[in-house]
Amino acid sequence: MPIAKDIIERLKKRIDSYRDDMVEFQKEITAIVALGPEYKGQGEWKRARFIMEKLKSFGLADISEYNAPDDRVPEGTRPNLVVRLSGKKQKPAVWVMAHMDTVPPGDMQQWETDPFEVVEKEGKLYGRGVEDNQQGLVSALYALRAFLDEGQKPPTDVCLMLVSDEETGNALGVEHVLKNAPDLVDPRDIVIVPDSGNQDGSMVEVAEKSILWIEFVVRGKQVHASMPHVGINAARAAAYLTVRVDEALKKRFDKQDPVFDPPGSTFEPTKREANVPNVNTIPGEERFCFDCRILPDYDVDSVLKTAREVAATVEEEFKVEVEVNTAALMKAAPATSVDSPVVLRVMEAIREVIGVKPKPMGIGGGTVGAVFRRHGIPAVVWSTMDDLAHQPNEYCVIDNMVQDAKVFAHVFLNE
Repeated sequence: MPIAKDIIERLKKRIDSYRDDMVEFQKEITAIVALGPEYKGQGEWKRARFIMEKLKSFGLADISEYNAPDDRVPEGTRPNLVVRLSGKKQKPAVWVMAHMDTVPPGDMQQWETDPFEVVEKEGKLYGRGVEDNQQGLVSALYALRAFLDEGQKPPTDVCLMLVSDEETGNALGVEHVLKNAPDLVDPRDIVIVPDSGNQDGSMVEVAEKSILWIEFVVRGKQVHASMPHVGINAARAAAYLTVRVDEALKKRFDKQDPVFDPPGSTFEPTKREANVPNVNTIPGEERFCFDCRILPDYDVDSVLKTAREVAATVEEEFKVEVEVNTAALMKAAPATSVDSPVVLRVMEAIREVIGVKPKPMGIGGGTVGAVFRRHGIPAVVWSTMDDLAHQPNEYCVIDNMVQDAKVFAHVFLNE
């Protein structure tokens, strides 16, 4: 059904009027630290209570809680909120899921400002969490407020899911909600996760690669460097193993899929642990890792099998022992079809509001959108951002925050 131009223009104008309020809200929630207990934090409870009061002040009173028990935090629970604005009919509902937790600031010496006290400078807000994921939370919330202030009822229910624990695994956040309320989100609903994107807002993420982290432990025999013939140099064997694994994986798993950027699987040697403290000792043990991002076409187990086959050849040639461990494994979720209603509606909103040509794309993996897809719920991950997540001096572009709210309003108004 075509969107009434006068209504969307009123909503967009109303959202523009919220600009200063959105900035202030960012400042307020950033000051309420929301770190999970894994980061020695006290969780998201205080931030969730503040957000609830803000929602009620806007007139958004239909709030349900799906809290997850967690005895590691003072309140003994991790909050998960569902905010609903009733539409002319209930289904298919439109969902925006954002998370309330953040990661720690990291090395404080790299920050030019206090990470928990937002500084506004040159059209940007600097602070921990302002882009990841407060921008999406604030944009969606103020898009809903615009409907209330304009006295406009959306065609179908619009819901915000504000969750905990996204930065540390999702088990006490969205996974808890979907497990304990299996009928809450329908596979026919429109689900948007504003937790990743690009600078012009054109990327609509619909698929992810599998993630595999492989740890190799190479064991030889430590000796003095002047007596190599009585030892077994684990460093040399590890060096050959690194190159051979790199070459074998790239050669065997070489498909290209233009939906993804980059279009192929990637196999990168990354972390390497310290071995011996001095130069004149041949190390007897080496530990290093590969970060593998694998196209969904491939079985992750076949990648591991190939790595072990290469390791076996190095064992035989260099007389070392090689242990191959899975440090992390997350198999790709089913992709969201580029022809699905959620993709079509989000792309239409991007064209109309931002004026750029949207493109469905796949990424290296790791967004919470995969959680919905594994539950059989098509979802897209979209936002307009400079992608500063987890970095020092993280910032949110204010214009992006306001513009994204207009895109959400367009999606909410569409049917």
